[in-house]
Amino acid sequence: MPKPYNPYAYIVRLEARILGVEPAITRTLELPSDLNFAQLHEVLQAAFGWTDSHLHQFHVGGLTIGAPEAIEDTPYGPRVFEATEVQLKDLTFPYEADPTLTISYQYDFGDDWQHELVLRRAGIEDDVKYPRCVAGQRACPPEDVGGYPGYADFLEAWLDSGHEEYKAMRRWAGTKFDPERFDLDKTNKAIAKAMRACRGDYQQRQI
Repeated sequence: MPKPYNPYAYIVRLEARILGVEPAITRTLELPSDLNFAQLHEVLQAAFGWTDSHLHQFHVGGLTIGAPEAIEDTPYGPRVFEATEVQLKDLTFPYEADPTLTISYQYDFGDDWQHELVLRRAGIEDDVKYPRCVAGQRACPPEDVGGYPGYADFLEAWLDSGHEEYKAMRRWAGTKFDPERFDLDKTNKAIAKAMRACRGDYQQRQI
């Protein structure tokens, strides 16, 4: 007997890139279509290695999605849609061959880390647990480094043993930091841990 038709029987393959940094810092994620945007935030934090120490928001077309209590400053400001109430399957993909949808994710309004997220639908694989990361390039910048201009200055000092700030940057970032490192297994363990901790909402709300 054939399975009943399910219009949401797909996953979302998401190509994420931090804008302004070269060589590119990227993650490729495969996500269930019923993932909400609070969970998506937790997955992105875990996948890149951010510490969820700052505010964030998603921009989808002309809409802002996030935690309204954290980023809706005035009654007359732009409306922020509650992230737990919007799922990936609510997004409308264009009607074309291999359709993609591009949205943005902003993390840390001071350092202003802008992430480009390119989404496309893909088939569900048997015996695969989603969400998961399937590929990535380079390590996440340290928190509070000053955005991409600050990160460029940091790397200049961090990579040059003759630089006057070399020792200070090495101490500040820690001896384990490596801008070229990406560990797929560690990343997927971090994603699984974040999903367990958030329980469908923001982890901050679980505290």
